Amino acid sequence: MELEERIAALRAQGDLGGAATEAIRGLGPAVLRYLRSLLRDEDDATEAFSQFAENLWRGLPAFRGDSAFRTWAYRLAWNAALDVRDGAWRRRGRRLRTREASALAEEVRTKTALAVERQRQALDRLRGALSVEDQSLLVLRVDQGLPWSEIAEILAEEGRKVAPAALMKRFERLKERLGRMARDQGLLE
Repeated sequence: MELEERIAALRAQGDLGGAATEAIRGLGPAVLRYLRSLLRDEDDATEAFSQFAENLWRGLPAFRGDSAFRTWAYRLAWNAALDVRDGAWRRRGRRLRTREASALAEEVRTKTALAVERQRQALDRLRGALSVEDQSLLVLRVDQGLPWSEIAEILAEEGRKVAPAALMKRFERLKERLGRMARDQGLLE
């Protein structure tokens, strides 16, 4: 039985707790990867994932089935990421944790690791130059491999649908823009 079928069966039996548990266990790893890619900070991703899980648990009784359950779950994750990213507490700096300091020291000691870190930072800057909507589009399509129809539902705003064809065109322009930005920063020849 597929994940969506198992969730539907548990909901039909009235076992909302079981359905939520099944959903979080089944979709959780992919959603967490999505949030990590989008937020690029482990603490932020953890916070957003907790919010996602709580919203899924509380919102499950209201799920109408207008879209695939996975699409609905990613929509919850997208909203949680926006909430965490826009939260007032984000404006404050955070202290460097010991494990980060150790990781940084190791990178400095190793030339190869330093080059990799520089490349990662350059890619993070590229990604950071994008709007949160473009970042989400990139992650949902490239990292998560979701079909355009699901991405359109995830990124739709209340009462306003997004055409999958428009997202495809936007994605093509985004790829071109990223290529130009990478060339400008010397990441590509």
